[in-house]
Amino acid sequence: MTISSALNSAMSGLQAASQASGLVSNNIANALTPGYAPRTLSLSSSSIGTTGGVQINGVVRHLDMQVIADRRLAGAEFGYRATTSDYLNQIEDIIGTPDEEASLSGLLASFESTLILASSRPDAVERLDATTLSADDLAKSINDVADGIQSARTDADQSIAEQVDRLNQALQDVQKLNESITAANVQKNDASGLLDQRQVLIDEISEIVPVRVLDRDNGTVALYSTGGGILLDGNAAEVGFEPSNVVTPFMSIEDGSLSGLTINGVSVNTSSDNGRLHGGTLGAQFEIRDELAPETQTQIDALARDLIERFESSAVDPTLAPGQAGLFTDQGDALDPTLELGLANRISLNTLVDPTAGGETWRLRDGLGAVTPGDTGDATLLNAFSDALTETRVPLSGSYGSAALSAAGIATSLSSQIGTSRLREDQQLSFASAQYYELSELALANGVDTDVELQNLMVIEQAYAANARVIETADEMFNTLLGI
Repeated sequence: MTISSALNSAMSGLQAASQASGLVSNNIANALTPGYAPRTLSLSSSSIGTTGGVQINGVVRHLDMQVIADRRLAGAEFGYRATTSDYLNQIEDIIGTPDEEASLSGLLASFESTLILASSRPDAVERLDATTLSADDLAKSINDVADGIQSARTDADQSIAEQVDRLNQALQDVQKLNESITAANVQKNDASGLLDQRQVLIDEISEIVPVRVLDRDNGTVALYSTGGGILLDGNAAEVGFEPSNVVTPFMSIEDGSLSGLTINGVSVNTSSDNGRLHGGTLGAQFEIRDELAPETQTQIDALARDLIERFESSAVDPTLAPGQAGLFTDQGDALDPTLELGLANRISLNTLVDPTAGGETWRLRDGLGAVTPGDTGDATLLNAFSDALTETRVPLSGSYGSAALSAAGIATSLSSQIGTSRLREDQQLSFASAQYYELSELALANGVDTDVELQNLMVIEQAYAANARVIETADEMFNTLLGI
C-alpha cells in the first residue's frame, strides 16, 4: 500500500466516523420523539481502484414493521372499545342502577310508594301532591334518558365529521410524503426524516380507520382499510360525509336523513358487520349513532309506552272517556302505538293533575275525567293506580322477552341490559388496552437505546482517533521524504 492510498483510506474512515457520530447524536436527541426509528450507517469496503478505504452506502432505519403493524391494529381496536365503552357508561349513568334513589328504577319505586301512602290517607292533600310530583319526576327522568340518547347520537355525528376531515388531510399528507420520499431516493438523499413523519401520520390514520400498509416502488406505500377500502394507492382517496346539526330519534341512515360515508363518491357500508371502514374510532361512532343508541331508544320508548298504557285504561280509571289520555300522556295526547318512536322524549304527566300547569291533584283520587271532587276518603282509584303499576304483563314492544313484567321489572330489565353490555364492553376494553400496551412497549424496546448508542459513540471515537493517527503518520512520512 502506498502512502497516498493509506492517506485516502484514513480520510474515508474519518468521514465515515464523522457521519456515524452525527447519527448517534441524532438518535440520542430523538430518543423520545414519536415515530423516530434509530439510524445506523451502512458501510462496506471500497472497491474503487486500488485506493481502498471504506464506502458509505447510506443510512439504515431500524424498526420491526410487523410489530408496528400489530400495534396499529391493536391501537384501532383500543380506540374502538374505548369509544363504545364511554357511550355505555354514559347511558348507564343517566338510567342509573336499581340501588340508586335517583335512578329510573328508584323513581318508579318512589312513585309506587307515594301511591301507597296516598291511598292510606286519600284525604291528605300533601300526599296527593307528593304523588303528583313523583309521577312528574318519573316522566322527566324518562325524558332525560331519551335526551341523553339523542345527545350521544348528535355527538357521534359531529365526531364522524371531524374524524373524516382529519382522515382526508392525513391521507393527502401521506401522499405528499410519498412523493418527497420518491424524490429523495431517486436523488440518493437520506429520506429517514420523511419516513418518520409518514409513520406518525399512518399511526394516526390507523386509530381512525385500521389500515394495512403495502410497499410500493421507490419507498412509497399504499394504504388499505382492513375492510377492503382503498384509502391511498398513488393518489389519496376522498372520504365524504355530510354532518347533521342535530340528530333526532326519527333520523336514520336507512331513510337517508343521516349521512353515510363515500370513498371517491361511491357509498360504502358503515355497519358493524361488514363495513369497509369499520373498526377504530370512526367505526365506533357510526355504531353508536346507527346501532347502539337506536337500540337503547327502542327500549326506553317501549318502557314509556308500557307506562302510558297502564294508566290509560277505563278499567283502571272509569272516568276516562274513550280516546282520552290517562295519567301519563304523549305530550298531552293519548297513546298512538304507531307513533312509538321517540315516545320517551315526549312522555309527560297529564296536565289535569299537574298544579304547575293549572291541574288539580284531587283528580288522582277521584278520576282524571271527574267534573267535581268526590268522597275524600275513597281510595279506590289510588289503589287501582298502584295495582296497575305492579301488574305483570308482557311488554308489547322492545326486547324484553316474553316474560310478564311489572313497570319496575321493565325498568330493572333495561338497567340490567345496559349494565351487562357495559360490563362486557369494559372487559373487551381491558383486553384491548393490555394488548395495545404490550405492543407499544415492544415497539419502544426496538427504539433508541441510549446506553447502546453511547457505547457505539465510544467505538466511533476510537475509530476516529485511529484514522486521525494514520493521517498524522502519513503526514510525517511525507515531510520526511520531502526533507531528503
